[in-house]
Amino acid sequence: MIKLYVGNLPFSYSEQELEGLFSEYGAVKSVKLITDRETGRSRGFGFVEMESKQDAQKAIEELSRKKIGERVLVVNEARPQEKREPSRERSSFGGPRRPRF
Repeated sequence: MIKLYVGNLPFSYSEQELEGLFSEYGAVKSVKLITDRETGRSRGFGFVEMESKQDAQKAIEELSRKKIGERVLVVNEARPQEKREPSRERSSFGGPRRPRF
């Protein structure tokens, strides 16, 4: 299974549309559009898992730089997510920490 990053999607695009687009190039295992936590609106990117490396490569070749509406897609193999450590510069309330004297 190969996970692909899909960027620069139209904000109106749905997971179903994304799955339909990629299923033309092979078996799609899963689709996930990333949305804003507060508004629920698409952030313009997502991830598609393809069953085989060959299908994923074909989708990358055919869909990368494809124009959808006014946007040009970016499609490539997803990189593993880097672990983010909690920032030591901010308090638990989100503001900068004040020095203790």
